[in-house]
Amino acid sequence: MDWLLLVFGGFFEVVGVIGIKRTAEKNNVVNNLILIGGFIMSFLLLVRAMETIPLSTAYAVWTGIGTVGAAVVGMVFFKESKSWVRIACILGIIFSVVGLKLVH
Repeated sequence: MDWLLLVFGGFFEVVGVIGIKRTAEKNNVVNNLILIGGFIMSFLLLVRAMETIPLSTAYAVWTGIGTVGAAVVGMVFFKESKSWVRIACILGIIFSVVGLKLVH
């Protein structure tokens, strides 16, 4: 269950990052609520997951989901570079996070 909370925490981190981008483009109440709400939910779920998952593993998985998610959202919705080097680096992050989960 805590792993599921951690994954959802990572997804809410991506929501918070989307809120940052939207606020940078247009600073309004809705975009600020997306930013603040995303990060609050993300941190709350991370804290809950860390009750049973070790700090180093939980934080690496959480930031990995946030990093990969933000990069993918940037490429799909904000027309950021889709170069093979960038995709290879994203895959490297995924393999590293999975590796940390396996040794947990």
